[in-house]
Amino acid sequence: MRHIISLLIENEAGGLSRVAGLFSARGYNIESLTVAPTEDSTLSRMTIVTIGSDDVVEQIIKQLNKLIDVIKVLNLSDGDHIEYELMLVKIHVTDKNREVIKHTTDTFSGHIVDTTDISYTIKLTGTTSKLDTFINTIGHSSILETVRTGASGIGRGERTLKV
Repeated sequence: MRHIISLLIENEAGGLSRVAGLFSARGYNIESLTVAPTEDSTLSRMTIVTIGSDDVVEQIIKQLNKLIDVIKVLNLSDGDHIEYELMLVKIHVTDKNREVIKHTTDTFSGHIVDTTDISYTIKLTGTTSKLDTFINTIGHSSILETVRTGASGIGRGERTLKV
């Protein structure tokens, strides 16, 4: 099962490597990882997407809580949350497919952010499944390059990750 773990960590050198090392040392895989400072410049928020059973993720969270730099951990998958990912995708265009690519981009609420004679670079945001569906709709053979941020998530309503 896919889990999104969000944590607050002290914004100091080495914190990211300690978290990544915890996963690596125990043989857990990180599907995606995003990290950036919060509204409090002394803290960073890290969002980790991993695959595992509830028991495995429970162990991961217990181990994360033992790290001295980690302030608070929340498994967003345990409740209502909002999750988005950003993707930039460069697509080969020809006179034949140019209008289809524009229409498909509009259908997925994407934006063409760069154009050349042979390519469009498109920015899309949404759930991982929405971005996957866009790629499948466009077709892998037309894609020149793809860059994805990985999921970022936040709890809905009163559900917050605060100190």
